[in-house]
Amino acid sequence: MFAQTTKVGVYVDVANLARNGGYGMRYDVLREFACRGNAEPVRLNAYVSFDADRAEWDQTYRDGQYGFYDVLRDFGYKVIQKTVKWYIDENGNRFGKANADLDLAVDALLQSENIDRVLLATGDGDFAQVVRALQNRGCRVEIVAFDNVSTDLRREADLFMSGYLIPNLLPTTTPQRNGAGWGDIGSRVRGVCYHHTGKGYGFLRFMKSVAPELWKLDSRQADSPYGSVFFHDSQLPEEVHYSKLPNRTMIFEFELAKSEGREGGLQAVNLQLVSLRRGQRAPTPAPTT
Repeated sequence: MFAQTTKVGVYVDVANLARNGGYGMRYDVLREFACRGNAEPVRLNAYVSFDADRAEWDQTYRDGQYGFYDVLRDFGYKVIQKTVKWYIDENGNRFGKANADLDLAVDALLQSENIDRVLLATGDGDFAQVVRALQNRGCRVEIVAFDNVSTDLRREADLFMSGYLIPNLLPTTTPQRNGAGWGDIGSRVRGVCYHHTGKGYGFLRFMKSVAPELWKLDSRQADSPYGSVFFHDSQLPEEVHYSKLPNRTMIFEFELAKSEGREGGLQAVNLQLVSLRRGQRAPTPAPTT
């Protein structure tokens, strides 16, 4: 008998990700993550907002948006465009709306009949009920997001994965040196502290590669997609005290170096906190290619 191929649907709330840490995300890597384990992408939908009024006079904006949409299509995504509608409030202030939440929710539910696994790329808590509805239809639901992620959404998902932790999904804050690839000595990666001794050092876990069995967190297992790395408290950024560790919500970017006194071991140096503090929001940039 032939093994049945897992069918996947990906639904990306582009504006939500761009506002909350995901600006510059690589959509080809997101597709690779969603389809890990040789899964088949049945739907790849990206929901975007487009300001037609601005596009009439701002050529840079217009060309940037169209170029971005072309890149999404090159990666196999269907671009669902919501035009910004402008309104005037009671104080005479003009404001725009282009909410694609309803479109995303309806599409995911209607298309889920032929899908085994749904990946929602958003941190918006309004989708928590959609997650439950998809699960009731027999789908496994995964969430990928960066900052300001709804607690309810994380709780309802079968898997929540911070986009910061997926290798190469988002460029590192400091560019890689000397062509080092993610996970190589000298490269910068992102991970979380899963253990701290209280004696001046602890351990970080990072994803080495996108692999099917993400639940194998023990890096000592030969087929675990994770690596473990030692760090000294002296390498922690100023805003992080060791007493707050371990902490899964704090995501660090760090450089991998050879461990002092441990043959073949690794240590993390130049740690930097990359995830925004709870409640803090990033500015809203326009997507680029």
